[in-house]
Amino acid sequence: MPGKKRKAESASQNMWGSSSSPTSPSRRNNKQSSSSRRGGGGSASGGSGAYQRINEDSASKLFDEICDEDDPNVAGMEGICKLCEQLQLDPLEDVRVLVLLHKLGANKKPAEISREEWMSGCNRLQLDTVAKFTNYLPALDTGFMDRDEFKEFYKFCFQFNRQGTHKTLEKDLVIALLKMCLDNNRIPTDRLNTFCEFLETTTDESYSKITLDQWRSFLDFSYEFPDEGSLMGYDESESAWPVLMDEYVEFMEKKGKK
Repeated sequence: MPGKKRKAESASQNMWGSSSSPTSPSRRNNKQSSSSRRGGGGSASGGSGAYQRINEDSASKLFDEICDEDDPNVAGMEGICKLCEQLQLDPLEDVRVLVLLHKLGANKKPAEISREEWMSGCNRLQLDTVAKFTNYLPALDTGFMDRDEFKEFYKFCFQFNRQGTHKTLEKDLVIALLKMCLDNNRIPTDRLNTFCEFLETTTDESYSKITLDQWRSFLDFSYEFPDEGSLMGYDESESAWPVLMDEYVEFMEKKGKK
């Protein structure tokens, strides 16, 4: 479990508690340009339906147990890890942690949940005790999500793991998140494994950080090109995918020739 961090530091941590190195504006611009498309170009749904009121005092006390020492209205990664401990979840490996945060509506800032988000989410999900949270765990299986709901969750995974105001994720973190989020037959295993291999082996510095557009495009690409046979119709000259996907296809073509 990560050590206690001050609020200013906790906001710069992702799900794995790693801190980011500063990125110069020029470097960020280079990253952005590298993800440009050839040929052109949510957040958790809260719902507005009526629901029974929970014991808000009980839910608030749960938040008191995990909130930051210097800000009782925010729970950062240390507090989230405390919650995981109570629910017997591994915050580093169990995707249900991210699903729970998504369903609670932890959207305001990366790597934290506010008291307001917590109370709203607890009311929506009818959770006000550790026992109720524990009983809710089976509902956090991503297999219950339809494609549109999963795409929103997938976007959330990127956004929640950003560090501060940074708009990109480190490549190593992206690989870990891809394996965590997609290792459930959501996409073909070979597509996931070869894309992670491509990211691991590429020496192109422009891919040391990954943008949200690149992150989301990989999922859409995997839906459109589920197997190697479907890649036969991929035409790079007419591609509107990010350049990253063009280069992944080239990587796959070279693998096929070996």
